Amino acid sequence: MTLDKQKKKEIASAYKTSFRPMGVYQIRNTVNGKLYVDGTMDLEGARNRFDFFKQTNMNTMSELRQDWAAFGGDAFVFEELDQIKPREETLNDPSELASYKEEVQALLELWLEKLQPYDEQGYNKRKRKL
Repeated sequence: MTLDKQKKKEIASAYKTSFRPMGVYQIRNTVNGKLYVDGTMDLEGARNRFDFFKQTNMNTMSELRQDWAAFGGDAFVFEELDQIKPREETLNDPSELASYKEEVQALLELWLEKLQPYDEQGYNKRKRKL
């Protein structure tokens, strides 16, 4: 069964204007307990990317590269920490996206403060103070 071009355009447009779960996640090394914490506008996409890394035993995340090589992908787990619920089901105005990005960033800052995934405890790099 093939989709005609118009149907493909409709599906693509619906995908672009729909909200996907967004929020903060961690990748935890089960061997040494170190954490990598990040925020994303697409939690499902981040999880899928992580699962792909594990399936192919490849990793493009430079922060994890050394331990990934030492312990293997099976030593890492993806865990959702917090999710932002969209106020609407679809994105009507692209400027709405900016406010969600700010919310994800604020939530990430809170989790970084709480978990302190730096130095011996994690893979995140501290922000430079200006």
